[in-house]
Amino acid sequence: MKLVIVGGVAGGASAAARARRLDETAEIVLFERGSEPSFANCGMPYYIGGEIADRGKLLVTPIERLRQRYRLDVRVRTVVESIDRRAKTVRVRELDTDRSYDEPYDKLILSPGAAPLRPPLPGIDLPGIHTLRDLRDCDRIKAAVDDGVREALIVGAGFIGLEMAENLARRGIRTTVIELADQIVPPWDREMTVDAAAHLRQHGVRLVLSDAVAAFTARPGGGLRASTQSGLELDCDLALLSVGVRPENSLATAAGLETGPRGGIRVDESMRTSDPDIYAVGDAVETRDFVLRSPAQVPLAGPANRQGRIAADHANGRPSRYRGTQGTSILRVFDMTLALTGASEKSLVRAGTPFRKIYLHPGHHASYYPGAEGMTIKLLFAPDTGRVLGAQATGRAGVDKRIDVLSIAIQAGMTAFDLEEVELAYAPQFGSAKDPVNMAGFIAAGLLRGDHPQITPDQLASQPPETVIIDVRTPAEHAQGKIPGAVNIPMDELRQRLGEIPLDRPLVVHCQVGLRGYLATRVLLQSGRMAANLSGGFQSYRQFFPA
Repeated sequence: MKLVIVGGVAGGASAAARARRLDETAEIVLFERGSEPSFANCGMPYYIGGEIADRGKLLVTPIERLRQRYRLDVRVRTVVESIDRRAKTVRVRELDTDRSYDEPYDKLILSPGAAPLRPPLPGIDLPGIHTLRDLRDCDRIKAAVDDGVREALIVGAGFIGLEMAENLARRGIRTTVIELADQIVPPWDREMTVDAAAHLRQHGVRLVLSDAVAAFTARPGGGLRASTQSGLELDCDLALLSVGVRPENSLATAAGLETGPRGGIRVDESMRTSDPDIYAVGDAVETRDFVLRSPAQVPLAGPANRQGRIAADHANGRPSRYRGTQGTSILRVFDMTLALTGASEKSLVRAGTPFRKIYLHPGHHASYYPGAEGMTIKLLFAPDTGRVLGAQATGRAGVDKRIDVLSIAIQAGMTAFDLEEVELAYAPQFGSAKDPVNMAGFIAAGLLRGDHPQITPDQLASQPPETVIIDVRTPAEHAQGKIPGAVNIPMDELRQRLGEIPLDRPLVVHCQVGLRGYLATRVLLQSGRMAANLSGGFQSYRQFFPA
């Protein structure tokens, strides 16, 4: 068999290596338009920021290793310009010599990736305005930064934008991030981004939200000026566009392959396109959302690697199936971590999928062991079965461990009741006997059983006007910040002061993070009162309604 692969990096390079392991006799040709077919694009912000000192570390598998160890025919600085599906050939042009020729294939794997969006704004092509996609972009930005950039503007507060903001700020560059949405990381649920936004500001990053760049102009003394839709003028020496990506689908569309409404190349579960001899993988493809089962385009390295393996398997006659993309992802902003898996509340609402949600704020390990760090977890689950639909977590330590466990729970079709029972490694420096994952299960399963009715902070405004809010924290905690109208009756005094609490009015109980509120709810319910706990307590309230 002759296998031709267009594009390297995560999807194409993993497909090539997998294909060789499956068939020692196959002829495998890998075309790459750049100079390096296998590099870590996720590491580029950290090389620019100096955290990765050696550029060579970004080369995951150097060309010579691909050629020698895997016996691949790797052709770099080469562009595939067209596909002749009838003749089963691709038209190829060498960038350095401008020589063109036809290359035949038996099976073809497309891994063209996605290109950063470059909105058609006035001045968008001025010097100093960059995008970050490959090593050439990385080298240009690093050279500019090393040359003495003092002010930088990041357009877009997604993953790349925030990673670059962190790394530029660490290098002492005054950095501004502008974002059209009213939050950072727009696909996330807004309340789960509030603490990270505050953390960015604490580290000197200026955030301009609910605004967008309208035009760029050159400053007379050098550098750039960005004018925004709201009338702001933002000066910078370097601007980075990070407003999203579009699938590189021109090769596929010109060949008549099917694409989705957002341009993603349509593939089946085996990564085959509408042509059974052509596969597509990585950021250019439209797959299925694992939870919602709807079309999805999620540009992440992990899914691209798995898709490359699956395409190579199927091209070699092995039955292999891609389950769908969960979008499990993680982001560091200075000392904070944000992680997500599965569906967000936003995506569930858009899809019209019923759900329940809970919040909790556990420590990442036993509170009595030195160094325990707090985190926030949001769990989304089906209201009938309790099946886990999605989760988000933020904090400083231990976030990655919990989101990975919850990712597996989604893959396995587990429920909130299962989370109560999962057995996880415990020693006080690593976790708690009741791990945060177990705690999420306890809270969600108890809610489904009716043990402790809950409302979330965003539901407070819709409560009946006669609702009484009871704060069961200590008077000192209450004095430091409170929900308007809340009555302070500390948990330890609650039983003795039941006579102050009406029997005929709905009650919302809260503490700082939810535990005392849960205990108070149980007491009030068993005394014949109508009580619901505020999920996540005052800490979650502040994430919805910052002071």
